[in-house]
Amino acid sequence: MSNALIRMNPATLPDASKVGYSQISIANPGHLAFVSGQVAWDAAGSAVPATLEAQTKQVVANLSSALLAIDAGPRDIVQMRIYMTEMNDETIGIAMSQITSFLNGEKPSLTGIGVAALAGPDLQIEVEMVVRIPA
Repeated sequence: MSNALIRMNPATLPDASKVGYSQISIANPGHLAFVSGQVAWDAAGSAVPATLEAQTKQVVANLSSALLAIDAGPRDIVQMRIYMTEMNDETIGIAMSQITSFLNGEKPSLTGIGVAALAGPDLQIEVEMVVRIPA
């Protein structure tokens, strides 16, 4: 069996690839990394940016650092969950433009979840990942 992730959008489900993700991702047996939700906190403890765009930029930087730490890349992401305190067409567009760029053409399974609050009062977005550690 190959090490490649298998991405599926069965004809019996909506075609999620049109908006940048897959309905099903299949990972071969092996090691998985579960990356905790990343928010707009940097390693230096800087203030949380005020805008969703700036917060998403920091979240993406944190996600990139997590992948680097396990010698993985966007191609190895099996699933992502995106939590947002305000979820509407405009905010989804702001966040997904950066996340899609981060994914660099990869389309992992993805779930967007609207929440009342995150771990800090100024936080607007949090993203967690399940990543297959490359062999």
